Order: sequence, then structure tokens, then C-alpha cells
Amino acid sequence: MDEYPVSFEDSRSRFIHSLDLVRKKWPQARLESHPLKEYPALSIDWIRADAPRPENLVLISTGEHGIEGFVGSAMMKLFIEEFLPRLDPDTTGLLLVHAINPWGMQNFRKVNENSVDLNRNFVSGEFDPDINPDFLKLKYLLNPRQPARSFLLENLLFGARLVKALLTAGAASISNAALYGQSRTPDGIFYTGTQPEEETLVLMGLFRLVLEKYRTVIHLDMHSGYGPRTQMNLSLSQLEPLSSAEISTKFNYPLALKVAPGEFYAMFGDMTAWYYDLRNAEFPDRTFLACAFEFGTFGDSLLDRIRSLRAMVFENQLHSFGAVNETSADLIRREFRELYLPSDGAWREKALADGRLAFDGILRAYGLLV
Repeated sequence: MDEYPVSFEDSRSRFIHSLDLVRKKWPQARLESHPLKEYPALSIDWIRADAPRPENLVLISTGEHGIEGFVGSAMMKLFIEEFLPRLDPDTTGLLLVHAINPWGMQNFRKVNENSVDLNRNFVSGEFDPDINPDFLKLKYLLNPRQPARSFLLENLLFGARLVKALLTAGAASISNAALYGQSRTPDGIFYTGTQPEEETLVLMGLFRLVLEKYRTVIHLDMHSGYGPRTQMNLSLSQLEPLSSAEISTKFNYPLALKVAPGEFYAMFGDMTAWYYDLRNAEFPDRTFLACAFEFGTFGDSLLDRIRSLRAMVFENQLHSFGAVNETSADLIRREFRELYLPSDGAWREKALADGRLAFDGILRAYGLLV
């Protein structure tokens, strides 16, 4: 399916060419870019199209977790082709952001060039070095520090470590340790970093600009990997005042979850929470929604979550310590890609259908479709 690009370069080229479509309704729309300091051939790109009467702003962002940008690119294409023509350019502006994490997308990794998970890097104030002590207790499970051996052997060793962790810490502690974010192990999964990353600062600046200009801001951020395989979920910050059920009803969409234990999972330094904090502190009169489209891949059963964790741990192990042979490395890379970009055509078709339904419900709820 050509909706899903095969490379970062393919996705970026398509995005740049979409400027012509945007200009059909917003003639003054422009492409802007931020080349990475250490990798100037890679850039964060965005299309900005301001409305003459700036009432509403629709912000679509992709690729905060690099490899997830491929599904994000398909959703961006869907939005531009099917929903952009139905917006009123007089009152509604656009900010379309391609590949927040271009290095990660180019290299099929989730983290950026500094091994930082950008969705654990949006921090107001000081970074706390003492968050998530459970990670340090479970490093033997989450951060094996040797080259990956045969895929079968690594699976057996992971299973043994997992049983030990379940018996000594429990499933809830393992989930929190793995997913919350941690700041003491740069070569470990979900590393927060110790200061805002270059990519994070670029997005923070863009977010402030649109809140200064528009009275209603709708931010839809594209992700893949977690949740039910058969139903994309709308993932919302705990700071969103409406409940998950109220959000589902408002947007006529079957599944909405708060980023909190018991619904999705808690995390430190996530982008949407930072955006809500900014709105609440400096722009309290703005109508605002920040929401992630989370396209589940492996599924949400206990075994599915274990498989997802295993894929994350193995890929990080491979990047940090290598593998004893290319066969093991290839199997690890393939499973990791399946976690964030399933090859199954039926999954890809369903993802597009879910994205279409969510775009329609959200834009219709705010009265933006004409």
C-alpha cells in the first residue's frame, strides 16, 4: 500500500510535495525546516498555513518516536487528501509537522540520535534523576548488557529473567519500570535524557506560537505500538478535563484512554502533558485538545505486552551491544519493525479506517468541517 512509505526519504519527499495541495486552499502556506545540528542532512519539516481570521488551528504531528513516523506518514497523507479540503481556510489554520525525530525514522529506531525517548523528554523545570527506582531494580530484565546471542537462546534467557521479575516485583512494577521513563541509564529503554533535546525545543517553540495566535488549538499526534491490535485508541493526558467515556462520546469514536494506570500507562515527560501545562499556565482562555492516535500492533493481552517488551529490550540490546551473528540481528530488527509498522495489509487498511473515523469525529465535534 503506497500510503505507507518505505523510507524516511520517501516520506519526506511526499510531505514536501504535499505543499502544493495545501496551497490550493492556503496560497500563503510555506514549508519550514530545522536541520539537526549533528546531522544537517536530516531535518524536522513543517508546513504552516495561517488563516486570515485566526480562530482555529489544526496541528498534526508525526514521528516523535522515529519508526512510528511511517504509520504517521500514512495518516498525514489521509488527512491532507480527505480532510484538508473540508476545512475553512478563512478561519482555520494548519501546522503539519513531519518526523519530529528524523534520525530515529531514518534508522528505524524509536529514540533519537542520543538514545533519548522524546516522549519522555518534555519536562517542565528540572529533570529528576531519581524517578523510576524500579528500573534500576529490574535492569537485569530491561537492560541486558551483552551481545545478543541466537534468537532462541535470547528468548529462553528473557523468559527466565521475566519469571524472576514477576515473582520478586510483580507485573505492575515491571510495567511501570519499563514504560514510565528513566534518567540514569543512557543505553536503557525509555531514557528521558537530562535536558531538553534539540527536537523537543523545536516543538516547544512551535506549540507556543500557535497558542499565542489561535483561540482553539487541536493537536493530533500519531503513534503506533500499544493498545488493541484491532482498534486504534485516542490517548489523552490526565490533564484533559473530560473523562475517557466523555471523550469517546464527544468524538463519536469507540475507544479513548487516559495516560494513567488502569487505562493506558503512566509516563514521565510526555509531550501532551507538557502542552496542557503550557496552556493552563499561560493561555487559560484557549480551547484546547492534545491527543495521540495510538495504533496498537501486537495487541493488549498479557502475552502481547510481554512480546512488545521483549522486542523493545532486544532492539535496544542489539543497538547498544551488537549481536553474535547477523541472523539474530535480522530477526530482532524484523520483530521490532512489526511492533511499530506491521506488514499485514489488513492491519494497514484497518488503521486507515480508524484514522479516518477519528479525524472525522474530532473535526466535526469542533465544527471545523464545511
